[in-house]
Amino acid sequence: MSIKLDGKKLSFEIQERLRDEVTLGINNAKRAPSLAVIRVGDDPASGVYINNKEKACKRVGIRSLVFHLESKTNMTNVEELINKLNLDDKIDGILLQLPLPEKLDPQKLISKIIPSKDVDGLHELNVGKLVKNEAGLRSCTPAGIINLLKSQKIDIQGKRIVVIGRSLLVGKPISLMVLNLNGTVTITHSKTKNLQEISKEADILIVAAGKPNFIDSNFIKKGAVVIDVGIHRLKNLNNATTQLCGDVVLKDVISKVFAYTPVPGGVGPMTVTMLLVNTIFSWQKRCGISSTVEDLLP
Repeated sequence: MSIKLDGKKLSFEIQERLRDEVTLGINNAKRAPSLAVIRVGDDPASGVYINNKEKACKRVGIRSLVFHLESKTNMTNVEELINKLNLDDKIDGILLQLPLPEKLDPQKLISKIIPSKDVDGLHELNVGKLVKNEAGLRSCTPAGIINLLKSQKIDIQGKRIVVIGRSLLVGKPISLMVLNLNGTVTITHSKTKNLQEISKEADILIVAAGKPNFIDSNFIKKGAVVIDVGIHRLKNLNNATTQLCGDVVLKDVISKVFAYTPVPGGVGPMTVTMLLVNTIFSWQKRCGISSTVEDLLP
């Protein structure tokens, strides 16, 4: 029987640990860790995600502040807010909620966040630390994937890992993380030829293609581990939401794989939890407390 990599269960286990770390650390820091979230516009998915983050912050004792700007906000206004939060000694993490309205440049704005408060791990300095395999804030979804694999003692060293997707959010950082853990990595994307043949060579297949039900059993080697990063809402002919699905047709592959992530309840909850880890890591560093969560940052 294949193993379910239960991100929901693991995320709550990690959050219990984080709550204890915050309780102990407050005595030295004299304040709780604080996360500032910048939301521009009214993207409904962003609203749901931010609500989940606020609930998770409350569970572990992080003070969460949401700055909701109108969609017509310009670059200068967002930059001014980021600068204000950069200078606030009581703010440990700054998150720019994506996606942004088209007129705003997300990477330029992320670059304005000081690296020590970049809890999404997307600032070029933090990406550079990942490239050099130095300790630092890590991109949340890839870091969550690594912790899921570790939770079931799925070894990466010497394994063949195929990543489908090359985004800065997932594809590129997860490739670097498994490389740092001595995996052999192949990055594929929309222009890759013979994708099915390449995917079937993977001991661990990480799918971040952004296409619903894209990967079936024809792409998977028997006994492989499959990590499904995608999440989509399928709709019926009346345009009513029917169900959530991932990039992988789970019912088609589940009997073939050694382990898998469900959708929902796999990678998604770990993304939120790793944001909490990054915030507490930043708080501990800023307050001169020895880091107790660094082992969760691959």
